[in-house]
Amino acid sequence: MLIALERGIKGNKWFSLIDKVASDRTLGIAWEKVRFNAGACGVDNITVGHFSKDRQKRLLAVKEQLREGRYQPREIRRVYIDKAGSREKRALGIPTVRDRVVQTALKMVIEPIFEHKFAPNSFGFRPGRGCKDALRKVERLLREGKSHVVDVDIKGYFDNIPHEALMRLVRNRIADGRVLDLIEGFLKQGVLENGMVIDPVTGSPQGGIISPLLANIYLDPLDWMLESLGLHSARYADDIVVLAEDAETAKNALQQIREWMEEAGLELHPEKTRLVDMNEADAHFDFLGYRFKRSRKGRLLRLVRPKSKQKLRASLKKPTKRCNGRSMEAIIALVNPALQGWFEYFKHAQMSDLIPMDQWVRMRMRSILRKRHKGKGRGRGLDHLRWPNRYFENLGLFSLELAREELMSLRRGAKC
Repeated sequence: MLIALERGIKGNKWFSLIDKVASDRTLGIAWEKVRFNAGACGVDNITVGHFSKDRQKRLLAVKEQLREGRYQPREIRRVYIDKAGSREKRALGIPTVRDRVVQTALKMVIEPIFEHKFAPNSFGFRPGRGCKDALRKVERLLREGKSHVVDVDIKGYFDNIPHEALMRLVRNRIADGRVLDLIEGFLKQGVLENGMVIDPVTGSPQGGIISPLLANIYLDPLDWMLESLGLHSARYADDIVVLAEDAETAKNALQQIREWMEEAGLELHPEKTRLVDMNEADAHFDFLGYRFKRSRKGRLLRLVRPKSKQKLRASLKKPTKRCNGRSMEAIIALVNPALQGWFEYFKHAQMSDLIPMDQWVRMRMRSILRKRHKGKGRGRGLDHLRWPNRYFENLGLFSLELAREELMSLRRGAKC
């Protein structure tokens, strides 16, 4: 396939793919990926562990069904998770383990066909690319003077992708009928919610393994349109920013995007889509968890988006409850991985965003100690003298501030 992608194929279409999806090797690798990622069970209540007990028999049955065109996806189990900093819930679809294996195998085979032609301004859910690449590009463009920003928000993108329009794009590259039927089957999977099955007419379920690839396929024409107009942009899934040198170019870009969305059967969020002049003091926009802001002194700042802070605090509240009975060492062992992971992503933020988070974590720790010494309320006042910062440092509590200082020290040493 890789050789054919480099040399090109007749008609630019792939006619025989199901044998690759259903091969023992592809299904075996797909199963290992699903097993490694684990996850909850679907509507059939078969867990990854249960599937593993007789996986060879199950994978053989899947292989035969795929080859004969008889494979039928099961319904998706819908669950709702909290949105950080909001009372709203985000809907996620949980496919069965069997469907996750088939989706993984399908993605392994068809992803290179589309990835080969994706636009360079797309960064989400692509091999060898990620959030940090998109963020670096945005910061570079801002520092180069592309300070007029179109902050694009697609209203309910994953839920509103038109199936037929998406399948037309897929058919441009794939002509294998069994693979096309398989993709369409996953798009039209029923959703089980409150004991009832809902048959979707649009959208690609969030939680499905193949959904991010299909979402990229549908927005790829928009990426190339922006490229053809000479516009600078970065897209991660449905998060899009366009950066221009002047207000008129940004305004025209927004109009072009709005017209494209209408033709594609999508809608821009009327409140969240906006134009931002980053030359103005206090102007800002959010992208991939960060907030880019122009200070009153004219400096370009990369801050942590408030919702990203709220999300971390929400995740740490349970292990740092005042009434928990764990030792401080055990609590710190639970807290540290979350802090370390958060720092790894937000280590490029301003120090002024990291220090308050350290202070908040230590306050939660002092509140636990205060209660254990028959005190009431949260840690404050003389508690800072009784259990100073060094106390928690000696216990091994991860410090965002110290980690940032160490990072900066290493960078200064590398420049010398």
